Order: sequence, then C-alpha cells, then structure tokens
Amino acid sequence: MQTTVAISREIDSFRAAEHLAEQLKTKVAAPAAIVLFAAPTYEHVSLLKRLHECTGALIVGASSAGEFANGEQGDGLVTALALGGEDIQVSASCGRSISTDPARAAQELVAGFGGVRDMRPGYRSALVMTDALAGHADRLVDELTVATAGQYQFFGGGAGDNANFRKTMVFCGGEVLSDAAAALEIISEKPIGVGVSHGWEPASEPFRVTEADGMKLVSLNGLPAADVFQAHSADTGQTLDPDAPIPFFLHNILGIDTANGLKLRVPLAILDDGALLCAAEVPQDSIVRIMRTSQHSTVQAAEAAADAALQALGGHRPQAALFFDCVATRLRMGKAFTRELAAVRDRLSTVDLTGCNTHGQIARAEGQFQGFHNCTAVVCLLPA
Repeated sequence: MQTTVAISREIDSFRAAEHLAEQLKTKVAAPAAIVLFAAPTYEHVSLLKRLHECTGALIVGASSAGEFANGEQGDGLVTALALGGEDIQVSASCGRSISTDPARAAQELVAGFGGVRDMRPGYRSALVMTDALAGHADRLVDELTVATAGQYQFFGGGAGDNANFRKTMVFCGGEVLSDAAAALEIISEKPIGVGVSHGWEPASEPFRVTEADGMKLVSLNGLPAADVFQAHSADTGQTLDPDAPIPFFLHNILGIDTANGLKLRVPLAILDDGALLCAAEVPQDSIVRIMRTSQHSTVQAAEAAADAALQALGGHRPQAALFFDCVATRLRMGKAFTRELAAVRDRLSTVDLTGCNTHGQIARAEGQFQGFHNCTAVVCLLPA
C-alpha cells in the first residue's frame, strides 16, 4: 500500500486543490483514492473538481470542524490522504435521504461495495462519513453491518461545520451532498487497525430515559431533562446557563449504558419545554449517566485508541493513520488539544497522520461494536 498526507492553508479552493495535489503526487504518483477533509469555508465543489483534475483519483470525505496533518493543526484548513498500490482495491459510493430512510441509504452505500459480490480473500473495511445533522447515524451503521453480513469494519465520523450545527456536507466523487453518507471501500491484503476510547467516567447516579424523540431528550426519571442537568450543576458547584449551555455541556455529557460500555452523547441546547437537543439519538428507556472527564484522561484515551489500533494490525507495520475526535473535545480542551494530537503521534512514531474534528465518530470493528459515538477518539491505521 502506498500512502501520503497533505495539508493546505490556501484560502482559495482552486489553489488549495493544486497545493494538495502537488504534495500528494510526490509520493503517490497515481493515487487510487483521496480522503479529503475541508473546512466549511471552502467552495467544496470547486475544490473536488480541481483535485480530481490534478490527480484522477476517487475522492471521499466531508466538511470538517478542525483539521490536522502531522505537526500542523487548526481550523479553516484542508487535509488529504492519498492511497494507492497493487495490494488494495477501492470504490466510492453514497447513500442519500438518511433523514427519511436510513436503511435504504445503507443499501445504496453497500451497492457500491465490490467486496460484497466478489468473495476473493482480503480484509474488508470502509471509511464512512455521514451528515450527522440528518440523524439516524447509529441506525445507519447498524444497517451497514447487516447489509454486509458483518464482513466489513467501519470507521469515520460525522461531517462538521465548526460546531455551528447548521449544514454539513459529505464528498463522493465530484458530488457534495447533505442528508447523505459517503463511503470509501478498501479491500486490502493486510488488516486495517481500528481503535476506540473516550476517557469519560460517570459523575451521577443512573437515570432512565422516560421520554425521547430522536435527538430530543425529553425526560429522565420522569423529570424534564434540563431540570436533571440543573440539579447536577448545583450539586457539583457548576453553573448551567439555559441561554448559553454549551460551556457546561462540553464538560458534562451523557453516557448511555450498553453491553460494550458507555456510549457518549453531547447535549447541544435546552429547548423551551425543558428538553435537551443532543448531537445524536438517545434511545427511549435506556439507562444514562452524566459524565465527566479531564484533559489528562482525554489524552490517555487517545493513546489507548492508538494502542488498540496498533494491536489490531496483527503485527504488521503501520504506514499512515486517520484520527477522528469530536469538535466538542477540541472546544473543551482549547490549545491543549495539541497535546492529544502529539500523544497519538508519539504512540505511532514516524507514521503519517491526518484527520479532522467531527460531529460524532464512527467505529465498528472487532472488539469495537458500538457504532456511532460522541467525544470519542477513533484511530485507524493503514498497514505498510
């Protein structure tokens, strides 16, 4: 497998595409595919069009909420990972109208997977980027698992718009789509390693979700969800401003009890009826807890995700890494987010690393079955 990463601070979309292509082609002359993450400030159609003209590669990716590659990090940037080589096969596909029919969107994605029909030996993986604002991200991953008979592992995340939560886009070929998901299928001779960890711990008693409607969490233990969070803020000596709750929510999120541990959800707003709008669905009748973390725990979680990804390579040497973590993590940590990136890079030594901050993270692999996450570090390692 041939890989290399690139990053550009060029503001103009046309020039940014040319800058990326120039960097990528120094190591991968004819890339089969490019994974692209671009800030919402870019004109994405022009960016994709010019990058394809310069490289001829399939392009899959998404708008992002903070971008990084090797030692560079910021927001308002564009990053790329090029893939090539005779030991991999790639294909790109998209699924539309997730908000109304996530099962059909998953089937559309899988319809483009060559490895579903051709059962020759090989490890089957797919990068999946979804418009998390359309909802149903957990359902989408579940449907992908069913449609591929559990033969694929999935990694990726929700497209971002720098935490404005207004409009996010995914990229598939030359298309820029909302209410959709894009996938890059990768069939490889060696395994691709995926690791997941979040570093949060329970900070409250358990509550039952007594009413929920999609991403709207209405009540816990029969009480308005906002009242439960207000009580928690008072008990812990914090301040929750209903008109500006994000500073509190960045440090106090929900953990959903699952058979594989706690799956995280970030509250985004307090609604007029006392319900909470969350970044992803909270299942009716689930058991949840209010969670806490620290910068140290967050860094440790990223290191643990990198270690798990290394172990999943089965002894093969890593060549390139994709790293996803939540925009909420970047906002909560501020400048200290560079510590998390540095910790992952130190764990991976000289491996090229790129990725972005996302509105949710996707990971479904052996030992990592939970699907769609918030505030969670996901590391994917491509083998040499």
